[in-house]
Amino acid sequence: MNGSKIKLRKWRDGDFQVHFIHTGVGESVFLVFPDSTSMLIDAGDHAAIMRIGKSVPILPSPDRMAGEWVARYIRRVNPRVSDVDYAVVSHFHADHAGTPTWQIPPYYGEKPLPLGGCARSGIGIAAERLHFGHATDRGMPSYADPLPIVDEETRTVAEHVRSVWAALARRDGTRSEPFRLGATDQFVPLHGKAADFSVRNICANGRIAMPDGAIRDIYAGLIAERAPKILNENAMSLGMVFTYGKFRFVTCGDFSDTVTLPGAGEVFIEDILAEAVPKCNVAKANHHAHHAMGAKLAAALRPQAYVVCGWDQLHGTDDSVESMLVPGAPDTAQPLIIPTVFPMRREGEKAWRKFVPPPCMDGCHVVVTVPARADSYTISLIDARDEEMTIAQEIELPIE
Repeated sequence: MNGSKIKLRKWRDGDFQVHFIHTGVGESVFLVFPDSTSMLIDAGDHAAIMRIGKSVPILPSPDRMAGEWVARYIRRVNPRVSDVDYAVVSHFHADHAGTPTWQIPPYYGEKPLPLGGCARSGIGIAAERLHFGHATDRGMPSYADPLPIVDEETRTVAEHVRSVWAALARRDGTRSEPFRLGATDQFVPLHGKAADFSVRNICANGRIAMPDGAIRDIYAGLIAERAPKILNENAMSLGMVFTYGKFRFVTCGDFSDTVTLPGAGEVFIEDILAEAVPKCNVAKANHHAHHAMGAKLAAALRPQAYVVCGWDQLHGTDDSVESMLVPGAPDTAQPLIIPTVFPMRREGEKAWRKFVPPPCMDGCHVVVTVPARADSYTISLIDARDEEMTIAQEIELPIE
């Protein structure tokens, strides 16, 4: 339905919600479990605007940094307002965590909220306004798995994230803990019962938890043959499967890379991930659908909708989007392609253009709501140009 004056309804007890927060400069996903337990995965910010013609509008406006927009959004939709149970940084890139090289100094607007010497960027700014119970990232505890980080840009982001966790430990008693690959008991409901709800950790640091419980180490035996700085940080991304009854949501950060395996030649690591993921209802596109989401992974996931967290005109490349579609299937069997922004795609006759909802062209938050014991769920596209939480389009889909 179209509802230009209808606001997104508040979370209700029993709802599982996934909010893809659009700022135009980074990725951020906020989840509310059925018992009100909450999780923030990433809060990025970087100099995307320096890409000039490839940049997209900063929303709602460039008057605030992305971390502050993310925190303000969360305070509007979080049942516990500023208290967030879990904070997760999927990998050490600025568009997922912020960076000291792109920040603002403390200012005295509505309230000065500096966080103990941390860079005021991405997760650092979000943490000024939010309180986290648990913190996790892909590097804990040694920040040297599978190798010490030598790339200067990546190392700078990792140190930024570590400084934020340390400051939160001092201020709020936030507990830091390593991501446990294969675990189903790390991210659990903390405020009540949530029947048929679970989170399974499926990838981290170039390793994948297979369905039979085995851990597939993609780079095992190859590290010595590769310069450490060549190891792709995207391939280190954390990934999870969220299950609520028959509904499944899959997110794997920017998981993408190629590796040369003995006897197999060059292999896309997403093809290996395809052996581990379940069929799902909604999938977040890896690496902003930028030369990612190959045919094997798409065939394994087969969601009803892909969400592309975009901050660049090139996010949602033709090869990625076309591989997401089901070969030979009628339009009614094709997935929705839902980018948070897709301005470059206003022009041209692309076969897949019909599967992109119109509000995506101007920038939107994407909210997935799965009620308790439901046979269907909704995807709400929220106008990101202001903070009114106005529904630009709402789509109801059956839980298959």
